[in-house]
Amino acid sequence: MTVFLLIIAFLLMLIGIIGCIVPGLPGAPIAYAGLWVAQATDRVDFSWQFLLVWGIVVVVISVLDYVVPAWGTKHYGGTKWGVWGSTIGVFVGLFFGAAGVILGPLVGAILGELISGKRMSDAVKAGWGSFVGILFGTILKLIACGLMIVALIQAIW
Repeated sequence: MTVFLLIIAFLLMLIGIIGCIVPGLPGAPIAYAGLWVAQATDRVDFSWQFLLVWGIVVVVISVLDYVVPAWGTKHYGGTKWGVWGSTIGVFVGLFFGAAGVILGPLVGAILGELISGKRMSDAVKAGWGSFVGILFGTILKLIACGLMIVALIQAIW
């Protein structure tokens, strides 16, 4: 049974890595579930503090995934219109697959800036900021999932 559960744990971790990139799959929470499955074996013994800290990290990363595109928009000179456009674009983009997740905040930020009266070049700069925010969020999720896999491998060996 231990081997079966460890295979499931590693599959969850692999799906978690894929979920960091593919929209609709919550990558970090799935990888975190893999830690819990591994914990159910007699081969892995994570402390409750370890699992609690990783749970908090997963929640923070999941929230940041929705916030960083708006932060990127603001950081690249966007107004509140661009930030709102980027935020709305995040949620609307979820309905359009991978392209929507990337393009939703970008287009939303650009449209928000154009509605507020900004020039196209300034609007595109703010949109670029939302794209940078998406990349940053993706990198954070990949790092977290990678570290969870490393922790699991270390716990087994």
